[in-house]
Amino acid sequence: MNLNEIKNKLSSLNNKGKNQPKEKKDYTLIYWKPKTEGKYQIRFVPSKINQDNPFQEIQMHYGIGKFPIVALTNWGEKDPIVEFVKALRSSSDSNNWEIAKKITPKLRIFAPVIVRGEEDKGVRLFEFSKSLYMDLLSIADDEDFGDFTDIKNGFDFTLKANKIDGRPGFDLSVTPKPKQTPLSTDSKLVSEWLENQPELLEERYKYTYDKLKEELQNYLAGGDEDEEPIETKSPTPIAPPKSTLQPRTTPKDKFDATFEDEDEEYEDNDLPF
Repeated sequence: MNLNEIKNKLSSLNNKGKNQPKEKKDYTLIYWKPKTEGKYQIRFVPSKINQDNPFQEIQMHYGIGKFPIVALTNWGEKDPIVEFVKALRSSSDSNNWEIAKKITPKLRIFAPVIVRGEEDKGVRLFEFSKSLYMDLLSIADDEDFGDFTDIKNGFDFTLKANKIDGRPGFDLSVTPKPKQTPLSTDSKLVSEWLENQPELLEERYKYTYDKLKEELQNYLAGGDEDEEPIETKSPTPIAPPKSTLQPRTTPKDKFDATFEDEDEEYEDNDLPF
């Protein structure tokens, strides 16, 4: 064994990336939402991951951390926030139900789009609410429109963004243009748009169960709360009547009870790491 070579290799690995600037990802090339009031012209593009359906339904956590978090249930995995919501709803305490309402994952829809006038940015993922999703499904079900993502005879849409008083984000509405048009007259560009599309559920952006649990603990301890974005309000659950036979439970009590067994499972773990 050449010890000098071993030392050089060790030094190289220890110093790898230390002096290299981290590459910043331009999220404006991945996601798109209106930033100002006004009208936009967009075109929904056939999805690379599912050619039969351009829409992807995603459960999102809002207000738990600094940024929106994709729920682990989207990967078919256990999610501590979802588990905690179930525990809160098992209580007869209206305060617990109110917290459960705030932290219940919200359904958001994503679809690949081209924004007219910004074609140079390629296909991006447009995020919108269930109400707008229903409007788009109804348009697709209308025989006058049908498959509006068709690359040869599809439809562009006019999207209107109106400011909502007292709330962040915009009220969005869509109207299909009256004439069928191709996605682009440049066949090479069309091929590029169909092939190069951002991936929503990237593993590297997925929180671990423990990390998400930590974010939930911080939230319950009084961390910053971000507002849920835009268009529609979630239905308000009806709290069950209080029972004089049940003691009042706090959110912390519920949190401790929900994850008590789980913590004990790892308490006696004798793995060397």
